[in-house]
Amino acid sequence: MAIIIRLDRVMADRKISLNELADKVGISTVNLSLLKNGKVKGIRFNTLEAICKELNCQPGDILEYTEIQ
Repeated sequence: MAIIIRLDRVMADRKISLNELADKVGISTVNLSLLKNGKVKGIRFNTLEAICKELNCQPGDILEYTEIQ
């Protein structure tokens, strides 16, 4: 995948747990875990917005593009 999910790094910087973020964003812990581990094919903009709002970050802090070699 050319998009790398950096959610775990941002969560660690903010000292917030998966369960706490899932509760605040309003999605299940399972779905947030799948996102954090890069096991999803897409994310809704409203979910991304809620995550960025709670973590006080930009989408670029969570998502990183890299070329596939």
